[in-house]
Amino acid sequence: MIDRDYAVEVILAMGLVTFALRALPFVASQWLQKHPIVERLGQFLPLTIMTLLLVHAVAGAAHEHASGPWPELLAVLLVMLLQWFVKNALLSIVVGTLVYVFIRNFNM
Repeated sequence: MIDRDYAVEVILAMGLVTFALRALPFVASQWLQKHPIVERLGQFLPLTIMTLLLVHAVAGAAHEHASGPWPELLAVLLVMLLQWFVKNALLSIVVGTLVYVFIRNFNM
């Protein structure tokens, strides 16, 4: 049986470490915002993460269906074209999603 005092101390230590890890970015933000590496990451990291998420989602969905990656690629291409010409993210995402769902549900 675990000693009650030991369990409380462990839980408190875990809570303290968790709080410190959550608070660290806010405390260090004034120094990190001016660092050149952080500025460079801030320029390219969001686009990189979105690209990786998109590739992962398209590849995963393409393996689930016999028709291959064509519906996913068509929807992505449509979203890219709409965003390029219309420059309305909400419209691009909604139209791309609707086209993808339509293609998947009606086996085109």
